[in-house]
Amino acid sequence: MFESLSDKLDAIFKKLKGRGLLKEEDVDVALKEIRLALLEADVNFKVVKDFVEHVRVRAIGKEVLESLSPGQQVVKIVHDSLCELLGVSNSRIPLAPNPPTIVMMIGLQGSGKTTTSAKLALFFKKEGRRPLLVAADLQRPAAIDQLSALGKQINIPVFAAKEIKDPVTVCSDAVKQAKLDGRDVVILDTAGRLHINEDLMNELLRVKRAVNPREVLLVADAMTGQDAVNMAKSFNEQIGIDGIILTKMDGDARGGAALSIRSVTGKPIKFIGSGEKIDMLEPFYPDRIAGRILGMGDVLTLIEQAQQSIDQKEAEKLQKQIMAESFTFEDLRDQLKKLRGMGPIENLLGMIPGMNKAMKDVKVDEKEFVKIEAIINSMTPKERRNHNIINGSRRKRIAAGSGTTTADINRLVKQYLEMKKMMKMFKGNKGLRLPKGFSF
Repeated sequence: MFESLSDKLDAIFKKLKGRGLLKEEDVDVALKEIRLALLEADVNFKVVKDFVEHVRVRAIGKEVLESLSPGQQVVKIVHDSLCELLGVSNSRIPLAPNPPTIVMMIGLQGSGKTTTSAKLALFFKKEGRRPLLVAADLQRPAAIDQLSALGKQINIPVFAAKEIKDPVTVCSDAVKQAKLDGRDVVILDTAGRLHINEDLMNELLRVKRAVNPREVLLVADAMTGQDAVNMAKSFNEQIGIDGIILTKMDGDARGGAALSIRSVTGKPIKFIGSGEKIDMLEPFYPDRIAGRILGMGDVLTLIEQAQQSIDQKEAEKLQKQIMAESFTFEDLRDQLKKLRGMGPIENLLGMIPGMNKAMKDVKVDEKEFVKIEAIINSMTPKERRNHNIINGSRRKRIAAGSGTTTADINRLVKQYLEMKKMMKMFKGNKGLRLPKGFSF
C-alpha cells in the first residue's frame, strides 16, 4: 500500500533533512519532485496542483525556513496537508435513531461489492449490532449464492428471494423482515454492471427512493486508479453517495485513487479493504494513512488488530508464562495462529515505524508459519512442554511426521530458545505494556 509513493517521498525528505538551512529555492525544488511523485502515483492532476500550492504557501513562511530543523517542519506540513486531503478525521456510518440502519452498497461489477458487504456486516457484528445482509443483485447469476455462502461463513443471516425479480421489492421486503426479527442494521448488496449505464442508474435510484437508506456507500477498486475516481464522481452526481469504501488497497502500490477520490467527490473514504480475508476491512483514518505514506507507521491500527485477536485473559496468561519462564512450544503455536489471524505479516510490519523500509527487500514467507505449526503438531505433548527431551531420534521422527527435515527441527528449536532469552529481558522490566490490556 503506497509503497512506490512512500519510497519517493522518503528520498525527497532525506535531501531536505540533510540541509542545515533551507532557502525558498530548496523548497521549490523539493515541491517539484513531490509533484512528480504524486503524478506518477496516479493522483488526479488538479488535486496535485492544489496540494503542492497549499504546501508551498505554508512551507516558505519565515518561521519554517528559519527554524532549527526546517526539513522536519516541511515534512510535518506535508503530513498535515495529506491528512486534510484524505479527510482530516475518521468518518463513521451514522446509526439511524429508529432502527434498522439501512446501508445501500453500490458500485461496478468486479469492484468487490458482495464480499465488502459481508465484511461490513462482520464489522457491525463485532460492534455488537445484529446485521442482516440482503441479496439484491439480481443481475449476476452467482451473486445471491455468493452472498449466502459468505453469510453462512460469518454466521449472519442473508435475505434472499430468488423467485422475486424486482430488486425494489426484495429490498422493501428485507427491511420489513429486519424489523420483525429485531435486526438493527440492513446491508443491501445491489447490482453492478461492467460499466455505468442508464439502466443501472435507474434501478439504483428506484431502490434508494423505496427504502430511503441512511447511507449509500460506493465500493470502488483502488487498483483502477483514476478510473475509480471518475466512476465515483459519476455515481455521486447521478445517485448521490455518502461515502466510499476502497477495495484491494493491499494490491495498490501507487495510491492515486485514495489520494484523489475525496477531493474530487467531496465524499469521505469510510473503509478500506486491506486483504482478501473476510475480516480485512479497516476504518479509514486519514492521519494514520498519511503516517504510512510518509513511513511513520501506523501503530494504533496495529494495536487495534492485536486487541481483536488477543483478549484480556489470554494476554494476562501469556504474561504470567513469560514471568514464570514456562513458555512452551504449545504456547508458541497458539501465538503464531493469533498473529496470522491479524492479517498478512508484511502488512503488519508496514504499520511499525521504520520497519517498512528496513524490511523493504525482505519477503516474509507465510509458508514458514505453516511449517512451524506442522512441526509442533508432530511433537508429543511431552515434547511440546519440555524441549530438553527432543534428542536426535525424536527429531528424525518429528521431521518425518511433519514432512520437514531435521535441519528444520534444529532451526526451530534454536529460534525458540532465542525467543525465550528475549522474554527474560521483559521479565526484568515487569512486562512490556501496551494500551487496553494488550501486553507481552
